[in-house]
Amino acid sequence: MRLNQDVINQWSSAAKFWEKHRAVVKQMFSPVTDALVEDAQIASRHAASSLGRVLDIATGPGDPALSVAPLLGPEGRVFGVDPIPEMVAAARRAANDFGFSNAQFEIAFADHLPFPADTFDAIISRFGAMFFPSPVDAVREMLRVLKPGRKLALAVWHSADTNPFFNTVSQVIDRYVESPAPGPDAPDAFRFATPGVLRDVLVESGVMAPRERLLQFHIQAPVSAEEFWTLRCELSEKMREKIGRLSSEQLTEVKRQVLEAFQPYCTASGMTFPAQVLIISGTKPPATN
Repeated sequence: MRLNQDVINQWSSAAKFWEKHRAVVKQMFSPVTDALVEDAQIASRHAASSLGRVLDIATGPGDPALSVAPLLGPEGRVFGVDPIPEMVAAARRAANDFGFSNAQFEIAFADHLPFPADTFDAIISRFGAMFFPSPVDAVREMLRVLKPGRKLALAVWHSADTNPFFNTVSQVIDRYVESPAPGPDAPDAFRFATPGVLRDVLVESGVMAPRERLLQFHIQAPVSAEEFWTLRCELSEKMREKIGRLSSEQLTEVKRQVLEAFQPYCTASGMTFPAQVLIISGTKPPATN
């Protein structure tokens, strides 16, 4: 099953902004990347001989794949896949700019990966699973290309109420623009916010000993409140579409209210938001003779 064209168009138009804000986004979500590295048991460069190939699903403009690349060292290799050509192009530019010869990026859907069976020593996905058209098919495909006995780890958002990174903006905009709730299994940032839901997907897919944990951390962005408003608007095509429906007077008032709502999260070093993410991991069953 593939992403519908509307979803592809949304992410395609957002790709240039994800590339623009790459450094800030990397810092914001580095605790999530670290958690995925830990739960997928991705070795450090000193143990590269025991773990050589890592796959990053829905890599976007290249992270966390580009954060994993230096951990593996020159003998290891990280592959990032994404269905959006513009995202993959951005990831390739970044790998070239950073000089990561051990990072490779391909256009691919999570449920149809262009790799032989039993290729990878670990698979990770940061905020991708919520948008898989068929999560069970995607996880089964991950298991196909993962080596027996090795780990996969997925990160998804916990509830909107526990993530003011989202709701400080959306609560204001929703006062002016009608925002129907998504369907119960529609692709959405909070599709797997309820504990246990994605873990059950892993069980159905055949993952062995799935484990779920709550990661509590702080999203830290070294930017001003005004710069963060721009970042939030640009990264989300849905947000930009809603803002486009506002009059100039409404937009001025929305921005004023959002900047006011940001005040509790402003620090001397930038914006800091408490955040909660679910990390779901598990193992591919051993091969049977």
